[in-house]
Amino acid sequence: MRLSLLPAFIATLIASASAVSCGSGQTGETAQKASGPYDFPDTLRVVTLYSPASYFIYRGQEMGYDYELVTAMAVDKGLTLKVDIAPSLSRAVEMLDSGKVDLIAYEVPITAEYKEKVVACGPENITTQVLVQPKRGEEELITDVTDLVGKDVYVEAESKYEARMNNLNQELGGGIRIHPVNRDTMITEDLIAMVSEGKIPLTVVDSDIAHINKTYYNDLDITMPLSFEQRSGWAVAPDKKWLGDSINAWLNTDVHRSEQARLLKRYFELSKNEPGNGFVSTAGRVSPFDDLFKKYAGQYDWDWKLLASQAYVESKFDSTAVSWAGARGLMQIMPRTAKGYGQTAKSVMKNDIAVETSLKLLRDLDKQLASRVPDPDERKKFVIASYNSGLAHVLDAIALADKYGLDPQKWDNNVAKAILWKSNPRYYKDPVVRFGYSRGRETFDYVNRVYAYYAKSKVHG
Repeated sequence: MRLSLLPAFIATLIASASAVSCGSGQTGETAQKASGPYDFPDTLRVVTLYSPASYFIYRGQEMGYDYELVTAMAVDKGLTLKVDIAPSLSRAVEMLDSGKVDLIAYEVPITAEYKEKVVACGPENITTQVLVQPKRGEEELITDVTDLVGKDVYVEAESKYEARMNNLNQELGGGIRIHPVNRDTMITEDLIAMVSEGKIPLTVVDSDIAHINKTYYNDLDITMPLSFEQRSGWAVAPDKKWLGDSINAWLNTDVHRSEQARLLKRYFELSKNEPGNGFVSTAGRVSPFDDLFKKYAGQYDWDWKLLASQAYVESKFDSTAVSWAGARGLMQIMPRTAKGYGQTAKSVMKNDIAVETSLKLLRDLDKQLASRVPDPDERKKFVIASYNSGLAHVLDAIALADKYGLDPQKWDNNVAKAILWKSNPRYYKDPVVRFGYSRGRETFDYVNRVYAYYAKSKVHG
């Protein structure tokens, strides 16, 4: 598979990734004429797509497995990297065919449909459709497709998952209760969350998406395959096989296989839940850092208990915490954000610097949102949401709310609803959206958790 929770499978994956060949031929049609099979153009023009695995923006920072891997290659080879985002895979293939880009750094299926258009290279991904079910004792887990008879399975309507379940139901002679869910309002990530919450019993998703979501919901089992394997990989144009050879040669070294393993672990294994062991607020005390929060919050006209509530949700008051995305310290500040405020990834591990830097960020977010959300109390929820996801995604949600008849100046039941849509391709590809995919459920839950702790702090503090 593209990924596995077992190191042995990851080792197998990395070995297979470097074995994908783009052929040994080469042509002179390059940005800079190639003199050998392992050359690169001075500028590598790459196209990818917004997705939870390949490319997205998180807290103002570009991230994604494919994006980080191709960036690592460009840095190592001293290339200038130019990245475009395509609205669809078909458009990405058109850009490759027309010579506008050199490489698709995204999962292009290795099928007859694409065989004449592209040549596969780089990391090979192997996925299957899998059953998502709650973790139970081994005797209760569904481990055979025949066990699905008599069970309720919820899938996106008119999706490949519904088609697969209908085919499987026919093969078994019927009996699976298949529930198609409207894709406009409910998508794969929502259905996975609903299984974790016990709202539905079962759903079906691709294994890579299942692995990403399992890092948020460790109470799920995703080990039951329901389909044949599907291979995919990066792609170059047929007349640039030499470039594919160069990419494979770069990946086929111990150092770069280790880099790939690190990224696989980062995106598909490391828990995305907040670090720390927690703190129980008591009478007169909200956190272990009350004095620190009071000292700095007063200087920036911010409620210190609200700040403490954010710190709890960010790090559980663990000042040594480092998240899967690289956010650091008590206030989980991203390295790029730290740099923007004259700090370093190391300095924001110091509590006083972390607190003051976070307040500067909150102040600036508040200023940038003031014209869009005039009410200062209401605006705080928008500010806190922006702290979590980045301002760009909140602005997108405001635009979506305005377009689809919600109140763009209210968070609860309005822009909060629109932020959830940022995980849905129908909405993150909408013309009013400028910054693509975001895990909206994370931001939605983040604001709710901050305000839940804030309510407790006002009682106990």
